[in-house]
Parts: sequence; structure tokens; C-alpha cells
Amino acid sequence: MAKGFKQSLILLLLLISIRISLSVKLQSSQVEALLRIQSLLNFPSVLSNWSKKTKFCNLYPSPSVTVVCYGNNLTQLHISGDNKGAPKLPHNFSIDSLVTTLANLPSLKVLTLVSLGLWGSLPGKIEDLSSLEMLNISSNFLDGKIPEEISSLTNLQGIVLDDNMFSGEIPDILGSFPALNALSLRNNSFDGSLPKSLGKLSGLRVLTLANNKFSGEIPDLRGLKNLEKLNLENNSLGPDFPQLENKLVILILRNNKFRSGIPAEIESYYQLKNLDISSNKFMGPFPTSLLSLPSINHLNIAGNKLTGTLSRKVSCNYALKFVDLSSNLLTGDLPDCLESKSKNQIVRYKGNCLNMAGDGSQHEYSFCRNEALAAGIVTSSKKHEQTKKAILASCIVGGISVLAVLIFLVLWLFRRVYAKKKLHAKTPRVISEKAATNYTSSKLLTDARYISQTMKLGALGIPAYRTFSLEELEIATNKFASTAFMGEGSQGQMYRGQLIDGSLVAIRCLKLKENHPIKHLMPHVELIANLRHRHLVSAIGHCFEYYLEDSTVSSLFLVFEYVPNGTLRSWISAGRARRKLTWSQRIAASIGIAKGIEFLHTGITPGIFSNNLRITDVLVDQNLSAKISSYNLPLLAENMGMVTHGASTRSKEAHTRIEHEDKMDIYDFGVILLEMIMGIQIKTRSELNAVRNQVQASLEADEATRRSTVAEEIRNTYSDESLKTMMEICTRCLLKDPSLRPSIEDIMWNLQFASQVQEAWQGGESRCSSSSTRGSSPASPLELPKLRFTIH
Repeated sequence: MAKGFKQSLILLLLLISIRISLSVKLQSSQVEALLRIQSLLNFPSVLSNWSKKTKFCNLYPSPSVTVVCYGNNLTQLHISGDNKGAPKLPHNFSIDSLVTTLANLPSLKVLTLVSLGLWGSLPGKIEDLSSLEMLNISSNFLDGKIPEEISSLTNLQGIVLDDNMFSGEIPDILGSFPALNALSLRNNSFDGSLPKSLGKLSGLRVLTLANNKFSGEIPDLRGLKNLEKLNLENNSLGPDFPQLENKLVILILRNNKFRSGIPAEIESYYQLKNLDISSNKFMGPFPTSLLSLPSINHLNIAGNKLTGTLSRKVSCNYALKFVDLSSNLLTGDLPDCLESKSKNQIVRYKGNCLNMAGDGSQHEYSFCRNEALAAGIVTSSKKHEQTKKAILASCIVGGISVLAVLIFLVLWLFRRVYAKKKLHAKTPRVISEKAATNYTSSKLLTDARYISQTMKLGALGIPAYRTFSLEELEIATNKFASTAFMGEGSQGQMYRGQLIDGSLVAIRCLKLKENHPIKHLMPHVELIANLRHRHLVSAIGHCFEYYLEDSTVSSLFLVFEYVPNGTLRSWISAGRARRKLTWSQRIAASIGIAKGIEFLHTGITPGIFSNNLRITDVLVDQNLSAKISSYNLPLLAENMGMVTHGASTRSKEAHTRIEHEDKMDIYDFGVILLEMIMGIQIKTRSELNAVRNQVQASLEADEATRRSTVAEEIRNTYSDESLKTMMEICTRCLLKDPSLRPSIEDIMWNLQFASQVQEAWQGGESRCSSSSTRGSSPASPLELPKLRFTIH
């Protein structure tokens, strides 16, 4: 009985304590601060349930929002946006006001603001967050330098500024945090050398500086006794291997400018699991003991100049899952422990001089020997011989130099004497030099056309074509984030991006089905670079992504100008909220599309045909000018395994397709005209035939019938003569027999006629009555072309 009473009493006390803890209420000033933060962050969806009645200290923690209290004070605040790389907050956002509001949380120790679209420079008043121990503001748009006032936060144990746009050098004061154990600044634009004060952070366990622009030597880091992870990938650091303690678990030095040897001390890194020193210029012997380090499971030394003779008896750690020895100067036999057939182990060794019978991925032994000599990696037995050769070479070079000087002096004296004689013998005259005969006129004409076209496009605001780096494209798209994704089609994935200069671009990412050397891709790239026209969405550059093993291209990125106003269909189809194009604007758009097609057919050699044009592939720019965004690029068709002929007019006979491939684009143009005239979306072949027959019938009917046929928004806004002209162009383009369809030149001629008739009608000079006949010219100062169709 006493025992049961005791248990009941304990249970009662527990319930009372829980009730007391649940009744904890945050101070009103801190509640106001949180609601102010909600407002400053533009009321993100993850904070949609916050209000004055919210019991913040009792909120259930989630990956998006966590609030932790101690007593009636807030100590931790974690807010993460819905998506990585959220759009920037509006122009009235102030990072200064946000930090000021956070300072009203005096006990705040942990602050996480991730993927919220924060922008601006981190203000000096960050020092007001004096109790802060952990700061994570990654995946935003913060820029500028790290303020020196951050050194006042002496309690900081972790700083994470990843995936922002910070720049400048790392301030030396970062080395003054006695308790700091994690510093991560990856994916920013920091530059300059690393401060020596980093070596004073004795408690540091994680140091990540990848994907920046750091350069120069790495300071002595042997003072970091507890360092477990060091990631310096994708910078310009070097040339010497960093001085480190042997407690490292992860060491990544990939893609820098190291060109020293690997120190012997690395053999004592018994806790090392991941070592990546690829894409540098490390030279000297490869220590095979790295394969058998007690903890190693990932080893990548690809893309260096490491030498050494491997043998089958070299031992490996049984946990080794990934090994890449590619593109070095290794000889001998691949160790037996690396020839495992296990699916869990990946081993790469291309581009060496290993004894691999029947394996075409290896060089001849002489290649590695010569490359080692060229790099200055020589064995001791050959040093004496090489020294003698160097002395002999120096003597020969010296002798040749002396002889060259003597010859020069003789020639100089001879020319002086000859010049004086010539001066007295002849009077001065203008000499007209002729171009060298071996420089062809076609080359000069080609260059002249290219320069003219470049100047013309420059005047239109299209930048010059250039090569982009992958880093530029990653910055422009925030690492190809989902928020930048525009869609995926048969010609790759499309992303929207913003370059550093602020200009918007559309980036097509094409994963190549087969690896290609650059020389195979360059003709395609040169073709794409020349497809620049007022009525084409023009490419402004490209970028190759390579495989490290053999330097072949694995991905191609094409960078196009960004056209902001959507597709042509969205400007003419019923049911859309935006304003519709007028009849005159539709004629102008038709002329623009026709000019784009004409350029594809005749503006380059060979022409590009069978472009499978659709109205959704025609974009509208800020001036309501039409631009064709999708055309038949041979490289894209080849990669996707497509036939390079438009699908809309497939013929049963292959030779017919080839003979009339230009008329396939004419058919597609007719479909586009049909949608613009009728203002409807045509989705199937049966719909197309029905609407075409309706237009054909209205051509033979009266003006009232035609008015009831066309799109409602353009009724009573057109000259009937211009409408009849457009309808006739449309129906002729849609003739089943390709040979009967008009040429692009005839189409442009008649489109111009329709445009001029419409202009005259709108100007009030003369109206085309319903009784006007085909080919009659309105009484107008405009000289109208006669309607022309050539039957082929």
C-alpha cells in the first residue's frame, strides 16, 4: 500500500513538472522579435503559422523550423526555406534590419537561416549577437567581405557561410576564435591567400574552403591538432603539399596547382578514409602504402605526374571501395588486390604505362619515361649523364648565339651601306604593298561577313559569342538548382541563369551519349556560334565538361540569350490573361518567323532544314518581336538518336523527304499561321485538317463570313485584303504535295504585301472594301508589291 502511494506521488510530481514546463512563455519582446523576423523574411511558407498567439517554446521541431527555449528566453532559432537557392527577397529587404531584430534575442546561441533568399552585405552590427555560438547562413545571396566586427563573437564554435557570394580575402581575425571547431566557406568567391592565423585554431575539426578563388601557399596547419576534415577543392593553391597533423579523416586537394611530391609523413595518417589529390601536378614516386592505410576507402590520384613501378604483390585495405590511378606515369603490373570483380569496388587506371595485355587504355613504356624526364623526375643513376648532356647543350646553344650575333652585325652594316646608296640614287616615293598571294580572297570575304554580322548583332544588344567556364554557369544557376530549372525536352535540360554582369540567359545542358574529343565537337560549336540573327534565339557561348581520364567531353552546355515574354502561343490563344497581339503585330511576327527560316535555309552553308517548327518554339521578346528558339542542330539530333527531318510532314519515301526538306519548314510555318489567324490551339492532325478546310472555305465566301471565322480579339481590326492574303499564304503552305508549297522568298514577298495593305488601311489613306479584288493596290503612297506565288 505504501509502495503504491509512493508511486502515485512520483507520478503526480512528474505531471506537475511537465505542466510547469509546458506553461513556459517566451518574453513578449522576443515574441515581437520573431514576428518581425517573419515580416522581414517576406512571410515565407515555412513560417505561415506564426502569430501573436503562437506558443513558440512549445512548437514541435521540424526540418524547416525549430525554436528552442531555456526558461523564458529563446536560445536556438533554425529556419530553412522550402528549396535550396530560394529566390532573392524583394528589393525592400534589409539585412541590416534583420540583424538588428535578432539582437533583441539576448540569449540566442544557435542561429540557422538557410535558403531564405537573404541578400546584401553582412553588417558590422553582427557583433551585437554577443551570445552566438553557432552561425549558419548558407545557400543565400549574401555578398561582400566578412566584417571584422565578427571577431567580437568570441563564443563562436561554428561558422557556415556556404553557397553565397562572399568575396575578398579571409580576414586575419578569423584565427582569433579560441572555441571554433568548424569553418565552412565553400562555394563563394573568396580570393587571395589563406591567412597564417588559420594555424592558430587549435580546436578546429572541420575546415572547408572548396570552390573559391584562393591562391598561393597554404600556411602551416600543424597547429590544428584536432583537424579531421580539410577540403580545399577547386582553388589555385600550391605548389607544396600542406603541412598537417596525422589525425585527418578526409583530405581533399583536388583541382589546385600543387606540383610537389607526396611527403613520406602521409604514411602515418592512420585515420585517413578519403584522400583526393586529383587534377594537380604532383610528381615523384607514388607511395603504394596509401593503398593499405588502415582506414582508407577512397583514393584518387588521377591527373598528376606520379611515377613508380607497381607490382601484383602490393597489398590493399580490404575496405577500399574506390581507387583512381588514371593519367599518371605509373609502370609495372596492376596489383592483384585492385583486380577484384566485386561490384562494390571501382578501380580506374587509364592513361598510365601498365602491363595490361590487350588493353588499349595504356601508353607505351617510353611515354611515361619521356614524360618523367620532361618533368625533371630522374633517377639517381641518370643524373650524372643528364648533367653532362646539359653542359654540352649549353655549349652548343652558346656557340649558336655568338654566331647569330655576328651574322646580325654583318647584315646590319650591309643594310646601312645599301640604304645610303639608295638614298642618293632615288627620290622617295609611296610604295603600295599588295596582299600576300597565299591569303585567299574567300578567307577575307568570310572574315568581313563575320565582322559585319558581329557588329550588327552588337547593335541589337546580343553579346559576342564566347566560351564560358563551368564555374560561371554554376554561379549563374546556383549550382543548377531546381528553382532555375525550366524544363526538359529531346534536346536536353533547360535552366534559367543570371550572369555576374546581371544579364539573364537560358542554359541548355546536354549529356552526350558517347564521349567525344573536342576536335569532333568544334565544327558543331562553330555552326551554333554562327546561328546569330534578329529572329533566332541566338547562342552567346558554350562550355565543355570533361572526363578526367581521357579529356573527352562528357557534357555540353549551350548558353542562349534569354527571351522574357513567353511563347507566341501565349500571346494569341484564347483564355490567357495577358493582352493579345493585334492583327498588325501578328503580321509582323509572321514576317519575323519567315526571316528566321530564310536565314536557317540560306544564311549559312550548308543550310539547316527540317526544323520541326512549332508555335511553342517561337518566343516573344520585350519588343514583341518573334524569335525561333528551336532549330535542327546536327549535334543535338545525333546525340538524341533522332532523324534530322521535321516530324510534321513525314513522307513515306525517304528520297522525297530529302528532296523537299525545305518545304517541311514551310508546312510547319503554315500551321503557325493557322493558329495566329484563328486564335486557337491545334493539337491533333484531325483538328488541323478541319481548321484548314474552314479557312479555305472562308476564302471563297464573303467578308462577314471571314470575320466570324477569325479570332474574336482581332475582328474589325484588319483590312480584309490583308486577311485574305494571310489566309491564302496559310492554305498554300499546308498543301499536301511538298512541291506545290511556296518558297520562303514567295512567302516573305506576300507577307510584306499583307503588311503594307494593313498599314495603308490603318492610316486612313484608303480602306480595302469587301469588293476589292486580289492584286489591286489601294490608293496609297505606298508602292505595294503584287501578290506572287511561284508554283514549283
